[in-house]
Amino acid sequence: MATTVLLCGVGGQGTILAAHILAQVAHASGADVKVSEIHGMSQRGGAVTTVVVFGDEVASMVSGTGCADVIVAFEAIEALRNLDQLRLGGTLVVNDEVIKPASVLTGSFRLEGDIPGELADAGAILVPAEETARAAGNPKASNVVLLGCLSAELPFSVDTWQDVIAKSVPPKTVEVNAAAFLAGRAFAAEHAAGRV
Repeated sequence: MATTVLLCGVGGQGTILAAHILAQVAHASGADVKVSEIHGMSQRGGAVTTVVVFGDEVASMVSGTGCADVIVAFEAIEALRNLDQLRLGGTLVVNDEVIKPASVLTGSFRLEGDIPGELADAGAILVPAEETARAAGNPKASNVVLLGCLSAELPFSVDTWQDVIAKSVPPKTVEVNAAAFLAGRAFAAEHAAGRV
């Protein structure tokens, strides 16, 4: 059997790095891994979606409606946009940040509805990722906070995660990222009852 993880966000949030770390952790743990990335206009704040599939044998890296075992959303609107990808009983981990699209910022469209409420109704684990990362030493490590939350759902060792993270981030940020990862993992453990 294979596990499908969909990571989604907007450009600049570290979504691609997080997917790379997940893929490397799965590979280092002996899994077959396949990755698919859609960058969009990521350098201009556009949507970024990456699918990482791992298991004993992976035939495809494609995720469709109801196929993702876990969705990790780096931004709340992207979580709602990709919600149909989550399988029944799957896990939804969402950064509680809302990044308004350019169409909203320019007044062309309005955001309507209760985004946090809709996500809570969907069983999301809403993570104050930036606040948690800031407490760990750097708000830019919010992507690693989310990886820490994700790690609580997956069968890979903490040591493997920490080793891959240390090799994937700049040397001067290793300590902060290690702390951010553990903080995210602890947050997920505390809020496990909120799962779908």
